[in-house]
Amino acid sequence: MRVTTVVIGGGHNGLAISKCLTDRSIDHVVIERGEVANSWKFERWDSLRLLTPNWQSSLPGHAYEGEHPDEFMAMPELIEFIEGYAKVIAAPICGGTTVTAVRRNDLGYEVVTDDGTWHCSTVVLASGACNVAAVPDVAEALPETVDSLTPLQYRNADQLADGGVLVVGASATGAQLADEIHRSGRPVTISVGEHVRMPRTYRGRDVQWWMDAAGVLDEMYTEVDDITRARRVPSPQLVGTPGRSDIDLNALLSTGVEVRGRLGGIRDGIAQFSGGFRNHCVLADLKMNRLLNTFDEWADDEGCSDDLPEPHRFTPTAVEDEPPLGMDLGNGQIRTVLWATGFRPDYSWLDVPVLDRKGRVKHDGGVVDSPGMYIMGLPFLRRRKSSFIHGAEDDANDLADHLASHVGATTSPRLR
Repeated sequence: MRVTTVVIGGGHNGLAISKCLTDRSIDHVVIERGEVANSWKFERWDSLRLLTPNWQSSLPGHAYEGEHPDEFMAMPELIEFIEGYAKVIAAPICGGTTVTAVRRNDLGYEVVTDDGTWHCSTVVLASGACNVAAVPDVAEALPETVDSLTPLQYRNADQLADGGVLVVGASATGAQLADEIHRSGRPVTISVGEHVRMPRTYRGRDVQWWMDAAGVLDEMYTEVDDITRARRVPSPQLVGTPGRSDIDLNALLSTGVEVRGRLGGIRDGIAQFSGGFRNHCVLADLKMNRLLNTFDEWADDEGCSDDLPEPHRFTPTAVEDEPPLGMDLGNGQIRTVLWATGFRPDYSWLDVPVLDRKGRVKHDGGVVDSPGMYIMGLPFLRRRKSSFIHGAEDDANDLADHLASHVGATTSPRLR
């Protein structure tokens, strides 16, 4: 089978690039291992909502048009949104098809699947950045009496054993699940390393309004001093709830969640926590206040400060004078450890030498280090908003222009 472009992945990023390729009259196919929005359907917990308000939910040529622009989509709504988009754009999807290998050949690439082989001149990797839970090696030292679980396996608190839960990781996923599990009646402790503290609202507006209006989300990867570092920054401690509640460490502490430092190891059943917890919290507070300063400066420059509530700052993160550095995991009080320690993509099928020593695809703003290969959906791919639903549109248009130029299609390149 022959086509100009094979897009691997039928999530919102794969669909976004599909629409942009169609707009440029580039024939292509979208190969999806399961169904459209497969990961959202089968690899997310039941109560998950988007971190971004509905008004920010958009894809190329398609935007949210419902009656609740300031609310946050639950998974059924998001799945309906993405499935509806696939139908509207008539995406050429090959569902239920697993890619087993991608190789270079004289004409470009061959994409081997369990339902035949595609030959193409260009490939777009849109299979996602969260295929595998990144569980640290220390998990192997857990006592046999403690269950080990990842966010990809977790659906709701009912599946957990009775007893305490240690959540390792305090980015968006860890903070949200610590709160949910604690509300189920289980004692919860959260282990905190580097994290990004961010208020849900500031001066009467959602923080995403500020991020969008002040131009923070549109910051380009070429404008950042250390893009490698920027791409590894944890996701912010945010949650999308009707009440626009905060989910930072102070909020968790106020409900009774216990907070500890970064998990450094497990020895003889004893969890050992880092003594640098206070430093992590001070740094997170400092960076949050710098962001709020950016918002305030933008509002002053735009002349809209008088129309907003006065600037203010949030209470610093509370830290015990001497946070405990150990926890006995073998005494029966902790029954489950939930590893909210991040995710990584799965490129086990990619037989092209484009991976660095840590298994990450080498690319320049989505243009992979192999002619005719592109990637979508990674954090800060081209812009700070790349990992959000609405961030796919600009990235897809840029990369589709580059791809069109590569194959000689008629277009007006925007990529710089």
